[in-house]
Amino acid sequence: MSEVLTTETIKEIDHWLSKFPVGKQRSAIIGSLHAAQHQNHGFLTSELMDAVAAYIDVPKIQVYEVATFYSMFQTKNVGKHEISICTNISCMLRGSDEILSHVEKRLGIDVGESTSDGNIFLKQEEECLAACTGAPMMMVDHVYIENLDIKTVDEILDRLEGKS
Repeated sequence: MSEVLTTETIKEIDHWLSKFPVGKQRSAIIGSLHAAQHQNHGFLTSELMDAVAAYIDVPKIQVYEVATFYSMFQTKNVGKHEISICTNISCMLRGSDEILSHVEKRLGIDVGESTSDGNIFLKQEEECLAACTGAPMMMVDHVYIENLDIKTVDEILDRLEGKS
């Protein structure tokens, strides 16, 4: 049993492991990393990634490759709430550049930074979040919010900041 992973995290990892045939546990890395990241309040440490690799019996490098490739994983402490604003062509043509500038100005941070109170993390610009028909769009804590305008963005930020 792992001393780093909680019982709840191990239960979640076991759930993912059960979905794949014996010998194919590498397929459970993404789900396992989600569980470990959730355990650690939004980011992965080397210790957690090593523990995941040991628990599911894969080489550490395979876990590190996944954790550093996908934008859904953070390897440093970030704000409690994650905001991703799509800046691909469909969103850009419908105003995502202005929305991104507005969010940066309102929060006083740039992409890749967290607010000083640790409440909000504005993720690096996303190339595409695959919701072109709802452009412009953003994800807040992995939930899609489409057809944005400045008023809607301000309402979302008010809620995240506890102002509404």
